[in-house]
Amino acid sequence: MESTSNHGGIQQLLAAEHEAQQIVNAARTAKMARLKQAKEEAETEVAEHKTTTEHGFQRKLEETSGDSGANVKRLEQETDAKIEQLKNEASRISTDVVEMLLKHVTTVKN
Repeated sequence: MESTSNHGGIQQLLAAEHEAQQIVNAARTAKMARLKQAKEEAETEVAEHKTTTEHGFQRKLEETSGDSGANVKRLEQETDAKIEQLKNEASRISTDVVEMLLKHVTTVKN
């Protein structure tokens, strides 16, 4: 009778071990599926971020290089205005400068 109960206990242990193995296998399969899903989600997120960053870069590039002609024209206008201002200032004070130079050149100091 003891042999029958030992045999029944062994069968229970084998059944429990088999059930535990199935649970472990199911958990492993679920883990692998979740890792695969996480990897796919991460790749999608990286691709979206890359696309967004690239679009932003292209937009900035267009903003800065697209207006280079306008920037050159604006700088030329500012330069021309500054040159004209300097010419006007020079012509305004040129007589005073000539008088000052003549005064210093013609003054004799002992």
